[in-house]
Amino acid sequence: MKNSSGDGEFASLTRQRIFRYAVLAISIIYIGRLGWLQIIQGNDYRLKAESQAIKQIKVEPFRGMMIDRNGRAIVQNYPGFSVTVTPYEFTNESALRLSKILGVSDSVIWVEVRRAAAYNKFNPAKIPAGRDVSFEVVSLIEELRDELPGVDVIIDPKRLYAFDGHASHLLGYTSEVNESQLGRLGDSYDPGDITGKTGLENAYEAFIRGQKGLHYVAVNKNGQMVSSFNDGKSDLAALEGFDLYLGLDTDLQVLAEKLMNPYKGAVIALDPSTGEILAYVSKPDFDLKLFSGRISRADYKAVSTAPGIPLFNRVSTAAYPPGSTWKPLMALMALQEGVITEKTKLVCNGGFQFGNRFAKCHGGTHGAIDLYTAISKSCNAFFYQLGVKMGVDRFTYYGTLFGFGQRTRGDIIEESAGILPSRTVMDRLYGKGKWTNYALMNWGIGQGEVNVTPLQMSAYISTIANEGTWCQPHAVRAMYNKVLKKMQPISYERREIPIDKDHFRVVKKAMRQVVTDGTARFINMPDIEVCGKTGTAERGGGAKDQSWFVCFAPMHNPKIALVVTAEGGGFGATTAGPIARKLLELFFHNQWPEEFRRDSKSIQQQSDSSDATVNESSDSPFLKPLKKRPSTPKPQVPAVLSVK
Repeated sequence: MKNSSGDGEFASLTRQRIFRYAVLAISIIYIGRLGWLQIIQGNDYRLKAESQAIKQIKVEPFRGMMIDRNGRAIVQNYPGFSVTVTPYEFTNESALRLSKILGVSDSVIWVEVRRAAAYNKFNPAKIPAGRDVSFEVVSLIEELRDELPGVDVIIDPKRLYAFDGHASHLLGYTSEVNESQLGRLGDSYDPGDITGKTGLENAYEAFIRGQKGLHYVAVNKNGQMVSSFNDGKSDLAALEGFDLYLGLDTDLQVLAEKLMNPYKGAVIALDPSTGEILAYVSKPDFDLKLFSGRISRADYKAVSTAPGIPLFNRVSTAAYPPGSTWKPLMALMALQEGVITEKTKLVCNGGFQFGNRFAKCHGGTHGAIDLYTAISKSCNAFFYQLGVKMGVDRFTYYGTLFGFGQRTRGDIIEESAGILPSRTVMDRLYGKGKWTNYALMNWGIGQGEVNVTPLQMSAYISTIANEGTWCQPHAVRAMYNKVLKKMQPISYERREIPIDKDHFRVVKKAMRQVVTDGTARFINMPDIEVCGKTGTAERGGGAKDQSWFVCFAPMHNPKIALVVTAEGGGFGATTAGPIARKLLELFFHNQWPEEFRRDSKSIQQQSDSSDATVNESSDSPFLKPLKKRPSTPKPQVPAVLSVK
């Protein structure tokens, strides 16, 4: 008998419903799973598949080179080897074997692998322990390649310094990017990459770094390379960084470093007409070769904690009282304001009485003297009086015109502003109404709260040499653009100081008298009109006096402005001055001091050999070695880069 509900039949309505629901549920699950695999996780699986078929290897570019004013490539590159790991393919067995090869704990390796994996687990990443490895390590890894999944060796360029000096605070060094930099620098940097840390390496990082290339290779199931992919047709070549052309005179740099070896201090020389840096020495310094490739913790600690703090840049970040080298500036502001004329005479009675205080003059009693005698004999009493006569506001105004109390803002990025006293500064230091105009006496002779950097002083002395044109100090004169295949000059700030040029000529004449008949007679050269000023500054706290000598030469159409300072060096005439004299002899006469003449031959030979090496390995249009210390050629094309 038939059941009215149909339950007795195989194709009953109830069974049909159950079947439909089952099919629908299976379809939903199947479609959902497909959607999950293809849409949600599709990208991950695609990368995994590709990682087992095609591997993308980033090719490190060669950083741009640095070439001095005579065409010598003083900073070059040469290939080194670094170990990379691909986190997705890396195994415990790989870590144990690699730790034995590199001589470090496998836990150290895993820390770096996890760090790289957090960034991109499919991307090969350099690890610090595997940077700059020896050829023996490379050979061993290649021999055990089948037992080291996820481990590769790449060519990793290193810096080569092809001259006898250091110039460490100018050229700078590179180091591995850290976590914070990776987030800030963007996708163009990977863990283990190198970036400029200090000096020009840092300032021009965006230009000299270059662009990475891509090399595609076919790999087996273990992620090991078996062949090039598509015969290399899909590869993208790395682009070398731009080359930097410097104003640096390598010989002058080397001699300045040698002469400053016993001292803590600085030497900086500029071409006054352009602001180009001819020499840049901070002592103590360090050997940049230590930072090329991998530097051990012990070596870095030895440099960073060494006596004298070698990593400290004394040219641009150390601020010292300028002492008597400040007096030409006092003369300029007083002349411009009509406080004195070149014929005005002020009385030195062995010092100057101001209120109930008497400040002595270190040179004895000079009597009634004019500006020329005051500068040439370095009479403190004369400039005590000028300081008081000028007042706070005019003192600050003229100091600011010459760039004191502010950074020069060229391409020297590690820089201090120093201290230029003002009402605001004094109120902040001592409290409003708690200081007196007695401070002006100290300011008049470059003491008290006045603090300057040697870099600022070089721009100031160059401005006097130029009779009022302030040129921004800078190291790089041009870059060779390897994309456009052309040289690009770089423009820098130039400004006219609103002081009558006749006043500059008066001060230049007085500074010439310093050398012919004053405190710097020892530096007088029979065929070169040198204008200079000695300085001996009290540093306070029981420290020995700061020794200064500033000069430019020749008097007319000057080619060099030079600043030498030594901490605890005493009188400028006994320490800084003789160093300057030897540098001028080299600059103008190509004459090395007797004690360094043997070294100078090897320096020249090394420079010549480095020229030959570079010309064979680069497409840059290197300057042929020029005659000794030429004047800077004017750019033939409009400047396309600028520094403000």
